[in-house]
Amino acid sequence: MLEIQRIRTEKEAVIEGLKKRNIDATATVEEILKKDQEWRESKSELESIAAELNQIAKEIGDLFKQGKQAEANAAKERTTSLKGKEAQLKEVVSGLENEIQQLMYTLPNVPNEQVKAGKNELDNEIVDEVGSKHIFDGEPLPHWELTKKYDLIDFELGVKITGAGFPVYKGKGAKLQRALIQFFLDEAEKAGYEEFIPPHVVNEASGIGTGQLPDKEGQMYHCTVDDLYLIPTAEVPLTNIYRDVILPDENFSIKMTGYTPCFRREAGSYGKDVRGLNRLHQFDKVEIVRIEHPDNTAKALDEMVEHVRGLLAKLGLHYRILRLCGGDTGFASAMTYDFEVFSAAQEKWLEVSSVSRFDTFQANRLKLRFKTADKKTQLAHTLNGSALALPRIVAALLENYQNADGSITIPEVLVPYTKFDKIG
Repeated sequence: MLEIQRIRTEKEAVIEGLKKRNIDATATVEEILKKDQEWRESKSELESIAAELNQIAKEIGDLFKQGKQAEANAAKERTTSLKGKEAQLKEVVSGLENEIQQLMYTLPNVPNEQVKAGKNELDNEIVDEVGSKHIFDGEPLPHWELTKKYDLIDFELGVKITGAGFPVYKGKGAKLQRALIQFFLDEAEKAGYEEFIPPHVVNEASGIGTGQLPDKEGQMYHCTVDDLYLIPTAEVPLTNIYRDVILPDENFSIKMTGYTPCFRREAGSYGKDVRGLNRLHQFDKVEIVRIEHPDNTAKALDEMVEHVRGLLAKLGLHYRILRLCGGDTGFASAMTYDFEVFSAAQEKWLEVSSVSRFDTFQANRLKLRFKTADKKTQLAHTLNGSALALPRIVAALLENYQNADGSITIPEVLVPYTKFDKIG
């Protein structure tokens, strides 16, 4: 959530920044400022009444001591009237606070100055591309045919048990999945991230804290009886560890990692791009999360990008890095880098990671702050990234490591985890 002080002092900059997302926030910003002014006036009046009530209370005591019963009773009547007005003003202030908050929830983060304006993924910037397309003897098979051929993943069985988008991993397919998870966690640990196993469902406050709620697109699975939400990513529970926390000083750099299943309704996703592992309702992912001093955010983002780059390099995959334009940047993000791997059989790029900085947007919702050297409180910055999401990594490995004899080679870095070096 944007800071109200920023909207007060940088109104035009906020409006111009959000135009990078193709959003004209003028009306919303003006409405927020109007209600904010009403809130401040009502709050000031409320404080004046409270001060007057305190003063009258002292006067009443003095009048009774002086035996001035009639004057004391008159003062008490004034107190009753003021308390009635105070109660009404408290309702007004509370109502305005709620209205402002609901309006603030509708505003996405303002993109970083490095983010270019743009409408959609077609306007994203390619920052780097590493590797080249694999050359095959003959036509490579798509991963959904390979998983069926070698009995690695059963999509139909998943439909029977749950529904489309919930595959069943089997045999070497399950072992490959587990190997990737452990490899990613080990690499995160080497990079200084502390591992957590968080809950896979969260409450509403946690969803609001990281920006998934209010869920305007209806992408989260909601357990209505208990009012809990299945997590769309480990980012949500990991970041919320620090909800309502004030870090004791400004000497901090918090690095967390965790593996979780992730659940997304993927409402509105249809067609050939959702075939096989391309788009699932349940998938596995290792997430990295950082909480940083604002002065360290840019450096932290670069380090996270390099971490993901290193994982893809060790897997030997052809990948590229994109800096997302304003129109394709996520709601809570100030800047995002996407990593895509090339799918040899499908002949297209598949997104496998997003690495983002949120600056104070999540921290403001979370009330995540730290104490400065002069003992003032300041909002921290948050960042996170996929390191990595498994479905499309598995798809790319299966498709890109096909051999002429039909077998699939396992990347050398994974063999200690899989305990086999080939499928087929």
